[in-house]
Amino acid sequence: MTRGRAAGPPLTISDIHAVVGIRLARHDYRYTHSRRRLVDVIAAAGQPVTLPDIVEAAPELAQSSVYRNLDVLERSGVVDRIASSGDHAHFEFAEPLLSHHHHLICMDCGAIEDVQLDDDVEELVDRSLAEVASRAGFTPRRHSLDLHGSCADCD
Repeated sequence: MTRGRAAGPPLTISDIHAVVGIRLARHDYRYTHSRRRLVDVIAAAGQPVTLPDIVEAAPELAQSSVYRNLDVLERSGVVDRIASSGDHAHFEFAEPLLSHHHHLICMDCGAIEDVQLDDDVEELVDRSLAEVASRAGFTPRRHSLDLHGSCADCD
């Protein structure tokens, strides 16, 4: 299984735009002004964002356009959708735009916190999942681990 980008200096916005352009082109999508603006908003947020967060940050983008473009970015492997117990899904850049990480998701308020596991633990998870996948005749590509519970504010 691949774990995305190794930890290191974060990608610049120019690097992000270059990777997004390549991923969209691979799926025969154009990198339009609206998609570029959407990528800028996600990058500036620095954390998973919801559709309302995006519309608030970029009111010039119509909500229906943001929704359609998020779908295109998700299908192209640019963003990942994170389901939470809140009213809205959250979106963040997919690997390798972000380093490999997991999430703590509050089931009460919907807050999401990124967490990184120790390398030894991550390797153990990878090996365990690879063994399960092998027994099932399944070819793993990546994994995600979301821990659902209550955050300190809601506990």
